[in-house]
Amino acid sequence: MKRICTLLVFAVLFNIGYMELVHAEQKGTAEKKSGVIHRMAIVIDDLGNDMDGTDEIIGIKMPVTVAIMPFLPTTRRDAEAAHAAGHEVIVHMPMEPKKGLKKWLGPGALTVDLSDEEVRARVEAAIDQVPYAVGMNNHMGSKVTESERMMRIVLEVCKERELYYLDSKTSDKTVAGQLAEELGVPYAENSLFLDDEYTAMHVHKQMQKAFELIQKRQSTVMIGHVGPSGKYTSAELVRSIPTLQQYGKLVYLSELIKANLINPEIM
Repeated sequence: MKRICTLLVFAVLFNIGYMELVHAEQKGTAEKKSGVIHRMAIVIDDLGNDMDGTDEIIGIKMPVTVAIMPFLPTTRRDAEAAHAAGHEVIVHMPMEPKKGLKKWLGPGALTVDLSDEEVRARVEAAIDQVPYAVGMNNHMGSKVTESERMMRIVLEVCKERELYYLDSKTSDKTVAGQLAEELGVPYAENSLFLDDEYTAMHVHKQMQKAFELIQKRQSTVMIGHVGPSGKYTSAELVRSIPTLQQYGKLVYLSELIKANLINPEIM
């Protein structure tokens, strides 16, 4: 009798284990069939002026999309070096903010007092300045990205030049997303800034927030910078690569955008 009970217990346990194994296999198959992949894009702004952290970012062994400011001393050099290193290059277009001085923007910036013709000319010239550019995002720009007139011109040029647009989300009232959808411009928006404060501790805390975001959504865009926080940001990224890879797939921004498009044919 004791032997029969032992055999029954073994059979029950075996059956439970088998069913759990089958469920795990079915779950894995379903996930593969659904094609759900958590994609993460790292964008690094402000290259083009030989700022701290530039060499570290260009040399980093992970997919990085580098946003390069036009009309600056190392604009072309940084674009060519990033491209040679296998990174994706976009134009970091300087745009007028609500607060701050225009001179902080650098040459060729977009300001709301410009005519339509001058806005278009400056966007065209900026794209021509940055070799290998496949997209554009805004440098500062809380004032410009709220202007339908300004952003319509910017996005029309992006469409003509076959560039995608990343809204850095420096304003909650940005109109970039709705206009991009209207015009058929491939589009993404920033999920969080990694280094809006210039300390190693803050960059680390922001990366922890990024880990939380990644687990809640299908795609995440993170923006960091070269400059005052450049070395902190590059070091944090290197440390975080294994954890990021556990949560999903690190990709260039163009891949993330294409995966999220209703009609990928527009890219």
